[in-house]
Order: sequence, then C-alpha cells, then structure tokens
Amino acid sequence: MSYCIDAFGEYDIRGIYPQTINKEIAYRIGRFFPILFKAKKVVIGNDIRLSGPALKTALMKGLTESGCDVVDIGQCGTEMIYFATVHLGLDGGIMVTASHNPKEYNGMKLVSQNAQPISRDTGLKKLKAQVFDAKLPTKTEPVGNVKKIDITEEYVKYILSYVDIKEIKPFKVVINSGNGAAGPILDVMEKYLPFEFVKIHHKPDGRFPNGVPNPLLVENRDATANAVVASQADVGVAWDGDFDRCFMFDENGNFIESYYLVGFLAEFFLQKEPGGRIIYDPRLTWNTEEVVKKNGGISIMSKSGHAFIKDTMRKEDAVYGGEMSAHHYFKDFSYCDSGMIPWLLVLNLLSKVKGKSFSDMMKERIRRYPISGEINIKSANPDEVLERIEAEFRTKGNITKIDGLSVELEEWRFNLRKSNTESLLRLNVETRHNNALLKHVTEDLLTLISK
Repeated sequence: MSYCIDAFGEYDIRGIYPQTINKEIAYRIGRFFPILFKAKKVVIGNDIRLSGPALKTALMKGLTESGCDVVDIGQCGTEMIYFATVHLGLDGGIMVTASHNPKEYNGMKLVSQNAQPISRDTGLKKLKAQVFDAKLPTKTEPVGNVKKIDITEEYVKYILSYVDIKEIKPFKVVINSGNGAAGPILDVMEKYLPFEFVKIHHKPDGRFPNGVPNPLLVENRDATANAVVASQADVGVAWDGDFDRCFMFDENGNFIESYYLVGFLAEFFLQKEPGGRIIYDPRLTWNTEEVVKKNGGISIMSKSGHAFIKDTMRKEDAVYGGEMSAHHYFKDFSYCDSGMIPWLLVLNLLSKVKGKSFSDMMKERIRRYPISGEINIKSANPDEVLERIEAEFRTKGNITKIDGLSVELEEWRFNLRKSNTESLLRLNVETRHNNALLKHVTEDLLTLISK
C-alpha cells in the first residue's frame, strides 16, 4: 500500500478523512488488530464525527473477518470504551475519534486488555507496519459476530459512584458539550443529580456548528463564560468532542486552568489515601508539587500524553494523575482518564464547604503560581528552536528533558515542547506569585523563539 502514514502518532491514530485515515485503512486495522493483540472479543464505538459510522463499519468488517467478535456500543465517549473493556472483560477496545481536532479529522484510540493503552512503544508501531506493508491474512471461517449493546446506564451509575449524591447541593451548572458526544450522557446523569442544568451547544452535531469542541482554545470559552454570568450559575463545565476532558469555569465566568484542578484533586485523593503517589506532567509543576508535599504524598513526573501517564500510573500504583491539558486519571477507573469524574468531584467538594464559592476555593493557588496558559507557536523547524533555546539557558537554570525542554530558575520556569498531535510548539510559563515577572519573561521567551 502507498498511503501517507502521518495518521499514526505516538499514542493514537489521527488524520484527515479520507486522505490519511479512510475506510480501507480502518478495514486493515481491523484485520491485523486481533492477530497482534491476541484479541478474540473487542468493543468499539464512535464519537459524533460524520465520518465515524463509515470508519467503524469498515473496522468491524476487518475485525470479524479475522475471527474477532465485536461489541458495538454505538455513539459514545472515549472513556466509555475504557469502561466497557474492563466491565465486560474484553480483550481490547477501539474508539473512532479525533478528540478535539477540526471536523475534517478522524482517527482511533486503541486499548488492550484491562484498558491498557496501545501506544507507539506497545504495539502501535507494529500495527502501522502491518497495515501498510503486510499482505492481508486469510479470512477466518467462521467470521466473528457483531453485537450491539447500550451500556449508558451502567456507565453512568459507575461514574456517579465516585460522589455521594446525597451530599451534593442543588447547584446551577452551565454545561457545554460543544455539540460533541457528552450531551446524551449528561441527559441520563440529570435523572440522578440535584443540579439545575443550563444546556448550551448540547445537541451532538459532527458539523461543529459552534466551533471545534476544544475549550483549551481561548476563543472557544466565551460561550460557557457568558452563559454562567447570564444565568447566575454556580459553575460552568465544558467538554471536548469525545468528553475525555472537562474544563471548568467559576461563578464569575472565569476559566479555571486545569493545572490548578490537578493540585485540587490531588489533595482530595491524598486525604483518602495518605502517602499516595500522584502523577503529573512537566509542563507546569510547582503548584502540584507543593500541594502533594504539604499533604504527605509522593509526586512523580511523567512524560505528557495519556499513554505515558497511564503507564506510569500502573507502574507506581498511583491513586491519581493529572495533566494541565485537562486529562485526569484515576486508579479505580483502571488508571484511565475521565472527563466526567473530575467535575462531579469538584461539585461534591464544593458542597462540603460552607460559604465558599468555586472562585474562593481556587484563588489562593492561582495567586501563588500564576501561569501564562498554553501558547501554541507555529514553527518551520521546531527541533532547531528547541536546541537554540536550550543553548540560551544552559548556564542560567536547571534543565530537564522528560518531555520537551523544561528550564527552572529560582523565581520562574518554563516548558517548551513539540505537540504530539499537531505541527506546533507549545509553551507554558509559571512564576512564584509574580504576575509582572510572568508577563515579562513570557514576552522575552516568545521573542527568542521567533528569531
């Protein structure tokens, strides 16, 4: 086969449909997946992208022709594939999704038994070689079966087990699904929760009529923020397309950077499990390290990306892991990430604090460690830029290269790394309670990078 193979990344498959990800590639993935991962029964699902059903149909054809039985859970979120793989005791799972990418993209996230992620180092590289270079194996007789099931109720009840519903106050909550897959799940949750939901961009629509469902982009936050203020809600929550990430807004419509939620949730889990291990990524670190140390935990840094974080979670038997990109990982959720558990935990904790708003609970951490927010920078030669910035700071600060380039000085630090999914450099800067310094050093770094 002579296809562009750019769709195969570090820890998932993601490309433009039908150029770099299409039905034939999906079919071949289905043919080789059961052989490489010894899978006899696999769960599959798709998000709301218009190309999802066609890719899933081709994938199912490939899987069944290799003798693999398929459990199709229909339109869903990525974490529902993780849940179903473990809950139903299956050999693997494949989610057809491109997460937060624009509508012309699609792809797949793959897991093996116990929802262990399949990344470049654990089989994705071998799968790519088989898909593009190997002769198709002989079709298995008889072919596998396809069974369609709905696990929504079971999944929702499991997610709600993380909180005490009787303790939760009847908050008014703005929910913004971004026209992604979260809407129908929230409708089911609504039956069990005391919240008054204010729903915006709620209906699943793969055309993304209100923009790409990616609240990390600043331009995508206004709809949620404005709805919080207009409805006088207690909090706002927004999700990406496959809802494995959630993003929160306080009662004033202010976006709460997920970096601060990592420390917030780490403290919660360390109170439940004293001395527990907390996994975090190198992009922003000081707040998390301080909170974990203060609460008697052990903080362990991991390379960014869900496959790497999950691998570290398992190796360390960590109770919780978090990334500033809004991925939150839970030991009791098979060390996987969920976009539904975090906001429920936050509101459960907020219910227990008398006389405090969400902004009250977060303002001290934000004051102590102000951050730039992630800045995306297009670069024709990102490797050259990283080498040049490293040379600039080699004698000025402590350098680590767990993921990209991290430089730590006494009063400020930064991380500069290549994106694993897009042609970008990503910059994050933080200081110790000094907003003026943050502005100054961020501007200087951007000038250095652009030269």
